[in-house]
Amino acid sequence: MGAFEYTALDARGRRKKGVLEGDAARAIRAQLRERGLTPIEVNEVAERATGSSGRSLLSFSRGMSVTELALFTRQLATLAHAGLPMEEALKAVAEQTENERVQKIIVGVRSQVVEGNTFADALADFPKSFSPLYQATAAAGEQSGHIDEVLNGLADYVEEQQALRQKILAALIYPAFLVVVSIAIVIGLLSTVVPKLVHVFNSVHAKLPALTVALIATSDFLRTWGWLLAILLAAAITAFIYGMRRPAFKRRFHSFVLRIPLIGRFVRSVNTARFTRTLAILTSSGVPALDAMTIGADVVTNVPMREAIKRAATRVREGDAIHRALQREQLFPAITLHMIANGEMSGELDTMLGRAADHQDREVETIREGVMGILGPAVILAMGGIVLMIVLAVLLPVFNLNQLVK
Repeated sequence: MGAFEYTALDARGRRKKGVLEGDAARAIRAQLRERGLTPIEVNEVAERATGSSGRSLLSFSRGMSVTELALFTRQLATLAHAGLPMEEALKAVAEQTENERVQKIIVGVRSQVVEGNTFADALADFPKSFSPLYQATAAAGEQSGHIDEVLNGLADYVEEQQALRQKILAALIYPAFLVVVSIAIVIGLLSTVVPKLVHVFNSVHAKLPALTVALIATSDFLRTWGWLLAILLAAAITAFIYGMRRPAFKRRFHSFVLRIPLIGRFVRSVNTARFTRTLAILTSSGVPALDAMTIGADVVTNVPMREAIKRAATRVREGDAIHRALQREQLFPAITLHMIANGEMSGELDTMLGRAADHQDREVETIREGVMGILGPAVILAMGGIVLMIVLAVLLPVFNLNQLVK
């Protein structure tokens, strides 16, 4: 049984779209006619391509968003806890979902479950919606028989990651907005206000203050070569984006970011929080620690830290302890390593990993507030200083206007 999307006309001639399950397109058309609809188009829910395992791989141009994934996981966990079989729970969630794209994904997962695949295997057919972490955790939940508890933990994890992303964006958007507005105001003053005053100053034929001369020269330069500066800026941004697609350049840039005061600490804390949180949820779900480290490395966005975790996983495979393997990389906070060591010695690794993640989340919040408290006023002060210089450059000749006329 597969999932099919359809377009049909009702008795009033209005178009209706949706998703139905059936053995073939012909069966879907029959279902539509039974409902009083005239089928126009019936297609499989997504284009199918054969993966390396020989199974059909459903491919969507865009998967679920973080918010949609959290809601789906929470609803599924609630229904699974109520005792509904996975097939029925997925059907109920699909009927509850109003987003057509998300509905197609859920119906596609359900069709794989109906065919006899496990829930985790069905999720693997939608890699853009369900990460390896999600798939591994679901598989561990199925094997342990506690899929509802595992799904609740996954929902908590997804929501926490969403909150973390929002905190990071909040720390970046406000200063970036201030910088853009400040630059726009300065360019506007130099390109519109200053040229109008130049005519007045030129008619005086007297020596102007050095600050005024510099301001006029800057204004002339922007009006003459502003287009070239815009092209160079666009070229630099394009080159940076292209460079970030190259592993060597991306690694060097991420290494440089880690060395920047405050920002490097913020990046290190964010990635450590992601890694420890991922490791905590995987180990608590029954995933072996070595596999959890391999999966956890994929959620780390900083390349040097990701590579460090992979090297640490290799040493753990050879018999080293997790905290010692990570300590050798010298990229992770000492308190996190101490918590992991305590967890390994006490046999409560998942609990200590969760506490380490909580500590790093608090660290991220503290740094974010510090960045917002310093960077915002710093940008405002810098903007005020530049505007003050422009105002002084304009007013100094006006104060001496009588002398200039003489």
